[in-house]
Amino acid sequence: MSTSGRVGGRTDWVRAATQPRLLGILVILLAGAALCIWLGAWQLDRAQIRGNQEEQVAAAAREEGPAIPLAEVVGPGEGLVQEELGQRVEVQGEWEPDLQVFVEGRGYEGELGYYVLSALRVSGEDALLPVVRGWVPSTDEAALAVPDGPVELAGFLGSPEHAEQGIDPGESTGALVESVSPAQLVNFWDEPTYAVPVRLAEMQPGGPAAATVPIPIGPPEIPDGGLNVRNLAYAAEWWIFGGFALVLWWRMVRDEVRHLRQERVG
Repeated sequence: MSTSGRVGGRTDWVRAATQPRLLGILVILLAGAALCIWLGAWQLDRAQIRGNQEEQVAAAAREEGPAIPLAEVVGPGEGLVQEELGQRVEVQGEWEPDLQVFVEGRGYEGELGYYVLSALRVSGEDALLPVVRGWVPSTDEAALAVPDGPVELAGFLGSPEHAEQGIDPGESTGALVESVSPAQLVNFWDEPTYAVPVRLAEMQPGGPAAATVPIPIGPPEIPDGGLNVRNLAYAAEWWIFGGFALVLWWRMVRDEVRHLRQERVG
């Protein structure tokens, strides 16, 4: 194609696109496209809100519903999916008092203290379950006291935390750690270990005197849920409508270009 042909082709498109009628239509379609984009963004925001609401409702049902036997939810070495986080579970076993540690840097009602992380030997399993028994303001050895013999626990499944380093197996009970990490406890406990911790809610029989019992910290915080599928689909529809408005204007300009060229040839 010659240079004059290319220039003429561009001129036809400019002439067609700058006609007052098409410019007016463009303004209307741009306004419509902008509205569609805004509505799509609004629906996306609603998708996030409703997704979070649905997750909160599901989490409340897991936390407030009857406790499920631990073995029906997770086994030694197995991880959790988000839908299981905060699930109320029950388990039987015996405490291992020589395997307890303090998790430092944990707050409770504005005060900085420690979590007491204890090992429960699960009945019927050759594995230890990390149990966050609660919060204490100081590393008082009395906070590590646990009842002898079999116990029945109810608690909430939590997510393991990341640990930078392990625990020296030579350390004694009451060692300080930085995270609630079953992986961090492997060398310290030197036995098969559940990969998820449990936050203690109830224990039968009860523990030692109330003054030394760690304060329960309750269920874990539930992360934001996903997107509500219906609202997400609505958002996509609005954005498609906005794009279609611009495609429509382009097709109108194209038809006008064809009309101009036909007039010139005729």
